[in-house]
Amino acid sequence: MNKLGAMHAASFATDPKHLGFVLARYKFVSKMLVGVDSVLEIGCGDGTGAHVVLPVVTKYTGIDCDAGILPSDGLVWRQWNIVTNAFPGTFDAVYALDVLEHISPKDEDRFFTHIKMSLKPRGFLIIGTPSLESQPYASSLSKLHHVNCKTEDGLRATLACYFHNVFRLSFWDAGRDSALWLRPNDALSSRPVCLQEVIFPDT
Repeated sequence: MNKLGAMHAASFATDPKHLGFVLARYKFVSKMLVGVDSVLEIGCGDGTGAHVVLPVVTKYTGIDCDAGILPSDGLVWRQWNIVTNAFPGTFDAVYALDVLEHISPKDEDRFFTHIKMSLKPRGFLIIGTPSLESQPYASSLSKLHHVNCKTEDGLRATLACYFHNVFRLSFWDAGRDSALWLRPNDALSSRPVCLQEVIFPDT
């Protein structure tokens, strides 16, 4: 039986609802990855969420730049900084949840350029990131580390610099439908799926 990784075990002890949100995001992404052969997760952390994805893909690879994070049971991952270097090999899909907002704007170009190098010609990228509009409701700790949150238009404009096809989905919980915007262009097959969290304040 798989156990929670150290990071998410601590999260469960202090704020179990937050862990529920994290796993719901992975469930959402796993539905888009059903049947995909090779998948790369950027920023896998302790690997807890990866166990939601593992059953639906053939081959999973997780990377994280933090060597101090212990992977959860049954998960093998590599320490790697995608900003510094592209990861060896190519994949049918790459996803990064709650990573972009931690990437300095000055490093953003290398971040996306190296991700594109990791994608097969018909591969796709899933980016999950909190919207700029959600930040007034974020915790003080989150605000401290969120250095690159974007509006919908800002995220779309950024991704359009690297991809011709952009699918934008709004996520607020795993039980609700998601809005979908399609920007078709056949010039390139590789395309990102933009997943932005919508936060509703308590009333």
